[in-house]
Amino acid sequence: MFKKIFFSVFILSIGFSGFSQNSPKAKALLDEVYNKVMGYNNIYVDFKYSLENKEANTKSETRGNATLMGDKYLVDLFGSKQLYDGKKVYTVVPDNEEVTIEDKSEDENTITPSKMLTFYREGHTYKWDILQDVQGRKIQYVKLVPIDTNSQITSILLGVDAETKHIYKLIETGNNGTKTTITVNSFKTNQALSNTLFTFDEKKYEDEGYYIIRN
Repeated sequence: MFKKIFFSVFILSIGFSGFSQNSPKAKALLDEVYNKVMGYNNIYVDFKYSLENKEANTKSETRGNATLMGDKYLVDLFGSKQLYDGKKVYTVVPDNEEVTIEDKSEDENTITPSKMLTFYREGHTYKWDILQDVQGRKIQYVKLVPIDTNSQITSILLGVDAETKHIYKLIETGNNGTKTTITVNSFKTNQALSNTLFTFDEKKYEDEGYYIIRN
């Protein structure tokens, strides 16, 4: 579930693809967003995640949060937590009393939370879209379309706060008609973090009776 959600939201890469098809204004704005994000020591994001498919008459909403520092991350979503300490990925599911420990995927196409907020840097064409007023905030949207014609994503609308240059909203439309929306409720940077925030205490979970799965 974590990988599916972050596939919808985040990927980091270098350079741009299909530049000749891209809007110079959109490129300039996305460059500003990228430079802003890369300048922070750490980032904390609280967000709302919603999934809707009108044809299937389904809709769900939840909230989550993520703390990011370099490649390391801690994500809390759907009542589960996922931690990457720079070496291993730990997924804790309290409902099942399970912990899964696995190596970080080396697949370049695997999306991880540490690649958050800069996913547009490769694999999309993009163009300038609407400007929206959200409670006095000017949100400028850029429309991204995957270059890969076999992508499960039809398009992405990325809303950027015109003043802060932080991502405010992402609306992804899948080719099956499913619309995924991520709305950032809180965006904090350079926080004072605990030295053990990205440290996994395996013994603690063993003592609590969790089943440890090693992949």
